[in-house]
Amino acid sequence: MLHTWNQRLQHHPHVHCVAAAGGLAPDHTHWISSRHRFFLPVKVLGRVFRGKFVAGLKSAFHQDRLAFYGHLAPLAESRNFAAWLRSLFRHDWVVYAKPPFGGPEHALRYLKRLHPPRRQSPNRRLVALEQGNVTFRLARLPRKPTSSDC
Repeated sequence: MLHTWNQRLQHHPHVHCVAAAGGLAPDHTHWISSRHRFFLPVKVLGRVFRGKFVAGLKSAFHQDRLAFYGHLAPLAESRNFAAWLRSLFRHDWVVYAKPPFGGPEHALRYLKRLHPPRRQSPNRRLVALEQGNVTFRLARLPRKPTSSDC
């Protein structure tokens, strides 16, 4: 789940996701569990995720599924967009991975609480748009799970 802001509504793009520690066998007949606590080392996971994410952006750009406004408008030009994509590989992306509190079911329930259905859109938190400034009403966030939730 992609977030583009933090709890204080400041620009902070990040992704919440659940990753399986294993995968289907090539013949799709059984599950092969990872030999370690995590499917991939964190540094490798960051690089794989970055590669897949950038490939998705590139595909969306070539399918005209992206729009650029304001100071990002120059990215609509192919050469500028390609240069910007290359810049994404200058640094490792930060990945934080840990086993879920209370197992995978608990992790999925927690993510569901963080992200209500579309009908409860955060747009209802918009209060005003004046002279290019947006005012939001802060929402009460679900509490983070603790070790006692396990």
